[in-house]
Parts: sequence; C-alpha cells; structure tokens
Amino acid sequence: MSVLSLAEIQRAPGSKSGPVIDTIVKGDCVAALEALPEKSVDAIFADPPYNLQLAGDLHRPDQSKVDAVDNDWDQFASFKAYDAFTRAWLLACRRVLKPAGTIWVIGSYHNIYRVGAILQDLNFWILNDIVWRKTNPMPNFRGRRFQNAHETMIWASLGQKAKGYTFNYEAMKAANDDVQMRSDWLFPICAGSERLKGEDGKKAHPTQKPEALLSRIILSSTKPGDVVLDPFFGSGTTGAVAKRLGRHYVGIEREQAYIDAAEARIADIKTLGKAELTVMTGKKAEPRVAFNVLIDSGLLKPGARLQCAKGRHNAVVRADGTLSSGEESGSIHRLGAKLQGLDACNGWTFWHFEDAGELKPIDALRRIVRDEMARSGA
Repeated sequence: MSVLSLAEIQRAPGSKSGPVIDTIVKGDCVAALEALPEKSVDAIFADPPYNLQLAGDLHRPDQSKVDAVDNDWDQFASFKAYDAFTRAWLLACRRVLKPAGTIWVIGSYHNIYRVGAILQDLNFWILNDIVWRKTNPMPNFRGRRFQNAHETMIWASLGQKAKGYTFNYEAMKAANDDVQMRSDWLFPICAGSERLKGEDGKKAHPTQKPEALLSRIILSSTKPGDVVLDPFFGSGTTGAVAKRLGRHYVGIEREQAYIDAAEARIADIKTLGKAELTVMTGKKAEPRVAFNVLIDSGLLKPGARLQCAKGRHNAVVRADGTLSSGEESGSIHRLGAKLQGLDACNGWTFWHFEDAGELKPIDALRRIVRDEMARSGA
C-alpha cells in the first residue's frame, strides 16, 4: 500500500493505462479522479458528504452534547452548491468506470434524492435502491420526528443498455438460505472494537461505515482481482474489506488524519485464500459452449455414437455438429425432443457417451472445455 499525491499519480509508471492499485491518493476527489486513467476501475463505492444542514448543537435529554457530524467537509452554502459538487464528482466517476462497471452511492434523506436525480441526469441507470436498516440507530433526541433508522444506497450502471455488469446472484441467494437476497439489509452501525479511535479516545472518523455493509456490496457486485474505487475514502473501510476479499482498491482522501488511520488499518488486514474467495455461480454465469466445440477440440469425433441414459434412443455425431437418428436429425436439443415427442429437451443432460464402460452425459465434456477456458482466461 502507498499514499501518493496527484502529481505522483500522474507520473507513476503505467498510470495512463491503469490505476495505481492498492493506493490512497491524497487530494480533492474531482482532481484526483481526473488524474486516473479513463475506464480503469470495475466498481465504485461513494460515501459523499451528506450535507446534513445541522442548525446548532444537538443535546441528549441529560444535556450532554451529541458528537454529530459538524465537519467543514459536510457543509455547503446552498443546495445549488451541493448539486454542483455532486455533478462534478459523479461526472468524474463516470469517466473512470469501465463500461461494465457499477457505482454504489450511500446517503440519507438529506442528500440521496438529489444524488439520485443527478445520477439519472448523467445517464446512469439505477439497478436498485438498497435500504440499510440499522439495528442500533441513534435516537431522535428532540422527539419531533421519527427515529432515523436507515440509510439508502443507490446501485447503478453506466446506462440502460450496459451489459455484463457483475451481480453474483447465486452467491447472494445461497448466503440468504437459498432465498433471493432482498433490497433491505439489516446491519448495526459501526461500534465497539470496529470503531477506529484516536489517541484522545474520540472517533477517528464521524461516519465510519460497518465492514459488514461493504462486504456485501463488494461480494455482490465484484469479482476477485477487480479494482474498487472509493472517492471519499475516509477511514479506509472500502480498502480494508477489498483487501480481505482479494480485490484491489484505489482510495481518494484529502484529510491526512483520515489517511493515517486508513493506512494503519489496512496494513493489518490479511487477504483470504483462494478457496475462501471462490465465487459461487449458476449456469447462466458460465461461458457458452456450443456442441461443435466438443468436435473441434477432439473430445468427440464425427461418427461417435450417443445414447440416452436408459438406452432407448441412439444417435450418431455428424461432422457439422448435428446428430442423426434414423431419418431424423437436428441439434442435440432438437433431436432429443423429437425422439421423445416433447417440445423441448436439454441435450447436454439427455445424450450420453460411453467412457470405460460407463455412460456419462456429454455435459461432462462441456465441463472440460469450460475448465480449460477458465485456465486460459478466455
């Protein structure tokens, strides 16, 4: 891990072709984003200033002062100024995001609706809004409103027709007891030993997000080895989780105190092993393999005989990748359906070949091809 200035980023070897990964860039987020190469990151998580518009101090019933977010970086002169800032950093994020990349933005009722409108104005396509329900939200001390017990995240792609973005659907479903993962997530706010504190015992960062939240974001929408950008790096939660999960990160932060805290935090993180990081996928996520590829690769030869599992139907492999059985012919799927008098058939599991006296589905040969594609990076 390294910390680089804007000038150092611009001079770094290979900076024109790809980001300097596992790095914190010190500087203003828009200027730093403009120093990064175009279309160079796979995903973005942004936790921008919320523009909380606090009017005076907030006190508990016992008159003790609440440690609220009153930092200069969260204060804007007007909604117009906040909108201009939001538009600038979102435009800069759009430039560095890969065509199949996605962006996550988190906020509260103070800012998320303005952010969402600007996202749409800039032609991002909203995939989901996720509600983070807090198990331990801060009370509403004045008793004049409902307790603010959630924050909202927007997940968006670069456009309505953007294709190939990562969503690890099968993994999310399996982790949710084989039920589709919902858009309301229940996590506690950052507290206890996870909350970073300075030597004075105070919070190192006022809006530190829980690692569990970032873990779900990164696990759901990235793959191991992907580059995750955080333009408001703060205490480095994104970097810490990305490193643990075998992803790379690029953080942008202007406050040296936050950078120091993030550096120390990330240095203590160990990356999980390959077995722990393997992503569960379904059939739809696997690369398409046509039947003729088995012939081209020599796994099946023209003239080879196939049969169904019960031996009732037989077919011969033809050189053009079709099958014939008597006077009938067609693809592995169409011929299988015809012979059974059905409208459809999965030929990969219907047709079998003989291997050392044992019948095996031709899908086993397709698996050999897919494994080879994975090894070659195809």
